[in-house]
Amino acid sequence: MRKLIIGLISLICLIGPISSPAEAQDTETTRVLLLLDCSRSMWDRWQSDAKIKVTQKVLLHFLDSIAAQGNVEVAMRVFGHLNKGSYGTRLECPFEPDNIYKIQSKIKTLVPNGGCTAATALGSALHDFPPTGASRNIILIITDGMDDCDGTICDVARQVQLSGIVVQTFIVGIGNEFRHSLDCAGKFIRLPDEERYGTMLHDIFHQSEETARLVINLFDEEGMLYETEVPIVFYDAQTKVAKYNMIYSIDSRFTPDTLILDPLVAYDIDIFTRPPISFHNKTFSTEKTNNLNITVEQGTLRIRREERRTTLQVPQYPILVRQGGSSDLLNVQKIGETASYRTGLYDIDVLCTPPYHLKGVNIQKGAATELTIPLPGMLILEKPKTVTTGSIFSIVDGKMDWVCDLNPNSATERVMLMPGEYSVILKPQESAAYKSVKSKRFHIESGMQTTAVVGGQ
Repeated sequence: MRKLIIGLISLICLIGPISSPAEAQDTETTRVLLLLDCSRSMWDRWQSDAKIKVTQKVLLHFLDSIAAQGNVEVAMRVFGHLNKGSYGTRLECPFEPDNIYKIQSKIKTLVPNGGCTAATALGSALHDFPPTGASRNIILIITDGMDDCDGTICDVARQVQLSGIVVQTFIVGIGNEFRHSLDCAGKFIRLPDEERYGTMLHDIFHQSEETARLVINLFDEEGMLYETEVPIVFYDAQTKVAKYNMIYSIDSRFTPDTLILDPLVAYDIDIFTRPPISFHNKTFSTEKTNNLNITVEQGTLRIRREERRTTLQVPQYPILVRQGGSSDLLNVQKIGETASYRTGLYDIDVLCTPPYHLKGVNIQKGAATELTIPLPGMLILEKPKTVTTGSIFSIVDGKMDWVCDLNPNSATERVMLMPGEYSVILKPQESAAYKSVKSKRFHIESGMQTTAVVGGQ
């Protein structure tokens, strides 16, 4: 009956503090910053005219078409136009209401003159966006990528994305003569002909206004909605920086909540089951509600101590859990605690002395795996009263492995050890002679005390 009830319940997506676009999307202003290349090569002929002339004509018409958009603001920064041989850049028209005519007037006067400084212009662009007001910031670079472009634009673009100020950078590449790809700087669109120029700008503009809707459904191995609350983080796939977080959970609602995402971003997604389920470079359509359906097959793991009577106070050893064959820590579990893991093989280290290793523990679908470790025993070690240096070694099949060092200033030590064969090796600190080294073998029994005396008193 419980499964039937759960089967009717949908998830709730609780957007966390990194970003919560769902509530603010309708009131946000979209700010588009044009970064326009005005370097010398923009005089080169392309299609019907010089690149700069074609660009001026297309931009004037494009700006006319968006002038009436009430929730859109446009600004323009130009590079390569200041002086002959100059690599400077300047914000020619800042963000302000009703500035389309001002931008158009400036576009008409632009004369290509200097070199290409796309990286410098992009780095300066962060200061062009107003710090106040809810906005969705887009950068649109228009360039032919020909004149002395330095190679730092990839590094600059990453810093722009890491800033969190800009949602997406688009690069419209004029012609087919690019010496290098600008994919690293943002969403690169190569423009092979003049006819598609205006259409491409409008497509970018419409993309900047749209949203994507996503419903995440986690199912257990029986096809029922997943019962456990699970954190989910969405990263920008390009910068690897977290953009949204959420908590998957179930309550009494009968309709699924919908997460509102930015469709301009490709996402890496981590669903924090144990181990996490990851998706890479996921994009979501604006034309329909996207569904991400995930089946999580899991079992449980419990590690307990051997049940036998003892007067010893046994420590609560931490238990390190790793996915089989991996060095990455997955979870720190306590003795007697039950934890859920996805099906598969796991390596387990109990941090007793010496550590207790369990390799290839199989967690099966819908099953409870229970493991028992032995109780440790207590070593009471009596040493000479002189200052001595020493260590304890475990002995397995004749091989000695270091376990721990001893306190040189203590004549009596108590060490909690797992059952097995051991040897202690001591040397007086005032003597360097080989013959002064003392050793003694001893056996530790589970839950019992063992006394070992090494050397004279």
